[in-house]
Amino acid sequence: MLATTTPVGYAWRTLSVVSLASVLTGLGGSAINVALPEIARHTGADATAAGWILLGFQLTTTVLMVVFGRLADLFGRRRMYLLGLATYTVAALLAGAAPNAWLIVAMRVVQAVGAAMLLTNSAALVSAAFPRERLGEGMGVYIASFSIAGLIGPTLGGVLAESLGWRWVFWFNVPIGLICLVWGAIVLRPTPPDGRARGLDLPGNVLVLVTLGGLLLALSEFTRLGWGHPVVLAGLAGFVVGLPLFLIQESRAAHPVVDMSLFRDRAFAFGTLASFLNAVARMGMVFLVALYFQAVRGDDPVQAGLKVLPLAIAAMIASVSSGFLQRLMSARTLAVAGASATTCGLLTMLAVMSSATPYPAVAGALVLIGLGSGVFLPSNTTAILDGLPSERLGIVNAMRLMLQNTGNVVGTGLVLSIITAPLPAALHQSVFAGTLSQLQGGAIEQLVTGYRWALGSMAAISVLTVLACLARRKAG
Repeated sequence: MLATTTPVGYAWRTLSVVSLASVLTGLGGSAINVALPEIARHTGADATAAGWILLGFQLTTTVLMVVFGRLADLFGRRRMYLLGLATYTVAALLAGAAPNAWLIVAMRVVQAVGAAMLLTNSAALVSAAFPRERLGEGMGVYIASFSIAGLIGPTLGGVLAESLGWRWVFWFNVPIGLICLVWGAIVLRPTPPDGRARGLDLPGNVLVLVTLGGLLLALSEFTRLGWGHPVVLAGLAGFVVGLPLFLIQESRAAHPVVDMSLFRDRAFAFGTLASFLNAVARMGMVFLVALYFQAVRGDDPVQAGLKVLPLAIAAMIASVSSGFLQRLMSARTLAVAGASATTCGLLTMLAVMSSATPYPAVAGALVLIGLGSGVFLPSNTTAILDGLPSERLGIVNAMRLMLQNTGNVVGTGLVLSIITAPLPAALHQSVFAGTLSQLQGGAIEQLVTGYRWALGSMAAISVLTVLACLARRKAG
């Protein structure tokens, strides 16, 4: 179709498809982060349903990541990518039409199926299309597309929820999804499937669902129900029993979900550990800050969306710049610098957090976190994928994304639980509906205490990210 174009020309066209789809999925997530209180108010969602509008998407994406990575290697990345775009777009249409919160959760799960098809192939498509000497530039622009979504999404989510209604927070995805689908069908070349015999580890994937699902269920419900409640105990049991069974299954499976042999390479092991820890540490910052301004300061969704923009702007600038910086220093060195900046931003946010924190102080911390994330993500991804043979890109990238998404899931679950831990269970719904600022008494100070606990935990985990990056550099 485009066989006569230069390899670099095709690479940039491929990047345009991948980046546009990344903007689509990123817009959906960042818009919901800001509009969630509005969705919760109009659908009557309790704290559990509101939390699972976020968690259901992340858990499903994580569980299916490696499945679709293998299927893409087997049947072709182009086919999987276009199917993912179609699935995501249709699910967005249905989510906007849902009559209650739990049906929104169900449609978000279907959206996650499409997103998993996209995410597991995105970096692999970029890595396969770009010459090795230009890969850092391509990866920087690819990661920057998420920052662009983070830049536009919060404000867009606030404006749509405030002016057109919460349903348009989902429906705006539909025209963008259709444009992505048409452009992808035109640009992407069919990729030859890997002819070697492959299989799927279905028991392993079920155990991922049981293990992570159990952990999330316990994390999301313990502050409301208490550790002794049967639902929380069942979630903990699923995690405690599922984790060793998963490790045993992976050591015996012919086609494991997680190829344990890759972790014999210490550089790969520390690189993926850093990716996981960074995701836990920074995940949910847009949601946390947007919720802070609505639940603590009484802002509307539009005002809250505008106030998180410094993070996205900084992340976008840093992501685009990282590819060029990789010409001056190694991707591994840049990953250390990015993780360190994120840590400084989280510590700054922790130091200034109060019910009356001046906005410039919040904005300064957000800029540091954005710069750190913008440098770390493309640099760490390049360091992990660079030099791999093309037939391994799909599964290795899927493993990287699965562990990163596991960090997203765990980080979100922790944040949602920790920020409400100091509050009585009866007030949890008021937090997620953004109406806590209207209540009298010490509820706001209790929520601020929860924020401090959450930020302290995120900062400590970010320090571990820096240590993992340093260990990876020493591993060679």
